[in-house]
Amino acid sequence: MLFQAVTIAAVLATGANAHFRLLYPEPRGPFVGNLQPTFCGGYPDVTTNRTVFPLNGGQFRIRQGHEDWVSAVTISTADNPNSFDAFRADGEEQFVKYWAPEAKPGNFCIPLDIGAAGIPGVEDGANVTIQVTLDGPDGALYQCADLTLSSTAEVPEDLGACTNSTSGGHGASPSESGDGATPSGGADGGDDEEEGGSQVFGINSLVMGVAGVLAAVAASL
Repeated sequence: MLFQAVTIAAVLATGANAHFRLLYPEPRGPFVGNLQPTFCGGYPDVTTNRTVFPLNGGQFRIRQGHEDWVSAVTISTADNPNSFDAFRADGEEQFVKYWAPEAKPGNFCIPLDIGAAGIPGVEDGANVTIQVTLDGPDGALYQCADLTLSSTAEVPEDLGACTNSTSGGHGASPSESGDGATPSGGADGGDDEEEGGSQVFGINSLVMGVAGVLAAVAASL
């Protein structure tokens, strides 16, 4: 019984640490770790906080804690994309960034040339939504951002200064695949506090879960 309790506690701990953060463009809503396995990370409806995003030569920025992961980005031109089907055309996912692997966790600024994908409706002034998917040991996790594409918008200055988070980068060099990491001393400060709060919430949930398991074990003895 004690072994079972320890095993369950380990599983709970793993779940509490599973997360990734979409730092740019701004996601649909605040990070909620236990909703990340659901469509758009638990935010199914379009928001008004659209980011003006470069039609060509853009980047998205993530922080994640997984090893051995892959990521991809799909796009929807629907007015209110509120399901996975909205990111498909003729049954096929509309990729603007194909799956790319990475062995290590870290911070990454990954090029995203939306206009180069050649998807109908993706043009200057269009309102679109991207869904960033990260797939790793804990399964698929999702975050969405609502955008207005602009042929004159530029990547924020701090993103342009990104360097690789790992020695190999995210599948290739930044010039080849758009993969890099946030620079040290970058604009992560405020976000760290939010993530810390999420981690505290996860730890509290873990403690409550372990307490429940131990109580059940004690009752069965």
